[in-house]
Amino acid sequence: MNAQARIPEVTLSRWRYRNPIIFMMVDMVPVSDELCLLWWLLNMYYAMTINVLQYQIIAEGKLKVYKCPRFSRRDTVEQVRHHRETSFNSIPPRDMFSLNRIHIIGYQTQPVEVRQTPGGTSVTDLNLVVPYTFKSEKGETLKGKGFHTVTLWGAMADVAAQYVRPGSQLFIAGRLQTDSWEDEKSGEKRSKTKVVGMDMILLDPKDGQLPAPDGAPNVCNVVNSAEVIGNVTREPEMRTTTSGQQVLTIGVASNEKWKDRASNEMKERTEFHNVVIWGELAEEVSRVVKKGSRVYAKGRVQTRSWETQTGSKRTTTEIIADQVCLLGIASPEANDSVSSEGASASVSQSAPASYSHNPEAAAVASVPEMSYTSDVKAEDLPF
Repeated sequence: MNAQARIPEVTLSRWRYRNPIIFMMVDMVPVSDELCLLWWLLNMYYAMTINVLQYQIIAEGKLKVYKCPRFSRRDTVEQVRHHRETSFNSIPPRDMFSLNRIHIIGYQTQPVEVRQTPGGTSVTDLNLVVPYTFKSEKGETLKGKGFHTVTLWGAMADVAAQYVRPGSQLFIAGRLQTDSWEDEKSGEKRSKTKVVGMDMILLDPKDGQLPAPDGAPNVCNVVNSAEVIGNVTREPEMRTTTSGQQVLTIGVASNEKWKDRASNEMKERTEFHNVVIWGELAEEVSRVVKKGSRVYAKGRVQTRSWETQTGSKRTTTEIIADQVCLLGIASPEANDSVSSEGASASVSQSAPASYSHNPEAAAVASVPEMSYTSDVKAEDLPF
């Protein structure tokens, strides 16, 4: 249920008049229940006594903390809306029908330099190195390094400039984006894939990084994981390496929609991902996945380079998938658990009969159901 629908209209009017940002944020953030909403609003009320408001929001089961300046009655709705759209870019749009996500834990390789757009927005490009291990065609375990360009915008770029140093370990969550342009000298089309950061976590302790433990290579691993959901754009291409291994390449398209602040129009961007699959998984995918199939693919992002016949250097970014799922299909295993009857009936039927003689299970079953309904009414809030 929408959080807005749970609050009387007269209360919304008072909130909008007193502090319009409250109404705007309640409208966009999903709240789990009324108790969480009331708790959040009380925090908002006490935060008004300082110059900067700290918003604590429960969204998708996680506590998110945001800070933004207070708004007075003289602030227009346009100012409030502009602040909301520029401050909460980490929340994905609700109408997304595909997935394009990447998670990286890596190390910054160079000093951070922030530049300003003509509109005054901060932007910076991080260069993260992600060490990894992999197995060669002969089965040998080898080590490698992947380099990723991460673009940060707004306040996130300012935070990176202040706290990120060469060698800092970071967690980045974002999306893959490929930019294309024409080379001014040769006129050839060029492209580069980067990560647009949506969330950033600084991982180093305040007193510096800890030394790496000996004999624990698995614990010291870092993260390079991409996930995409989309439609296959071309027929799968199966190849065989010189050692006889099967390798398959498929193209997956993901879409993203957003509203342009300048024109107030909805815009759409399509990303095309090259997904590379090896071994037995490649053979299985080649049999069942066709052009137009909807798939989920997960793996690490890899950028490789080569030279053309004319001596020009080219690079391409791929997702080396270790998991591929065909979507929109029936599952016989899941259908065994699907029932058109009530949820209580299906739960009771799925429980083994032997559990009824378990005293611990009986004790748990005898615990009375807790009610999370709040005794605080919206009319009692001090607004």
